[in-house]
Amino acid sequence: MTEVDQAAPAGPAGSGVKVPGAGGRLGRLGEVRHLGLVAALVLLAIVGLVTRPENFATSSNLVSILALASTIGVITVGQTFVIIGGGIDLSVGALMALASVWATTLATQAYGPVVMIVCAVLVGTGAGLLNGFLISYGRMVPFIATLAMMVAARGLAQRMSNQRTQLVQPDNSLIVDLSTTRVLGLPLLVYIFALVVLIGWIVLNRTTFGRRTYAVGGNPEAARLAGIDVRKHTLMLYALSGLCCGIAAVLIMARTTTGSSTHGDLYELDAIAAVIIGGTLLSGGRGTIMGSILGLLIFTVITNLFILNGLNTADQLVAKGLIIVVAVLLQRRGLKTHT
Repeated sequence: MTEVDQAAPAGPAGSGVKVPGAGGRLGRLGEVRHLGLVAALVLLAIVGLVTRPENFATSSNLVSILALASTIGVITVGQTFVIIGGGIDLSVGALMALASVWATTLATQAYGPVVMIVCAVLVGTGAGLLNGFLISYGRMVPFIATLAMMVAARGLAQRMSNQRTQLVQPDNSLIVDLSTTRVLGLPLLVYIFALVVLIGWIVLNRTTFGRRTYAVGGNPEAARLAGIDVRKHTLMLYALSGLCCGIAAVLIMARTTTGSSTHGDLYELDAIAAVIIGGTLLSGGRGTIMGSILGLLIFTVITNLFILNGLNTADQLVAKGLIIVVAVLLQRRGLKTHT
């Protein structure tokens, strides 16, 4: 049973709200898509083994892939919720940068690593709430509201840091330990990423909040008539996305030992692309956490292969763009075939 199938009884307490594509043939389509994504990962691994056998399959390279995927992956989880709920969040990269800068100011660092972590999470969540308020109660289009937040958050991060990189002080080494401390060969930040994915999967598939997310994204008017407070739920979706940005800020601080206004550049595009490749409809109402994570891993492995083979970064961007186009076309074709 797919994640969408499990979420089929969308709507509270037997409200009767149906989730578009929540079962039957579209459910099987989701399973086929997941198998296709796994096959694509296997194919990329074979390419890596053939082109760079001495580098690709090493433990250090695999850890590097997972560490890179962890930061964007946490953001991707939040983005998945927002897009399934019928929205989009273009501000995630900028919010992560703002949270990292705010948490690494000397004034914040003076209170210790725990306060730095709390600060990053609160800044991300607060900005997400503002996004949600503008969209839900200000009735702004999600694209415009989050685009404005993206510009404003990046500018505020530059203003706070004076466009300088802020180092994590030695007294706050607990932050850096998340990247350097390893358990069973993997850094702690990978386990944090896995925990966020697990919690996201449970919330989306095993809670009323998840079922309402599918319902709101599939048909907001029907969800409203069924008794769901659509505006409040949308507000919470963007707050959740902001929370993920705050957590990602902690991970990027651990990886780079810095807070910077340049962190998260184009992360919003990578996250959205991963969600689309994973099978989530841009119009909302259908999608899975697992599909998004598989899409993210495909992008991360592609980036790694380009680096190992010394290929041009511009060519990498072109390849990613083509993958996104193909994914959307296949998605539209699948919907026409199965509806």
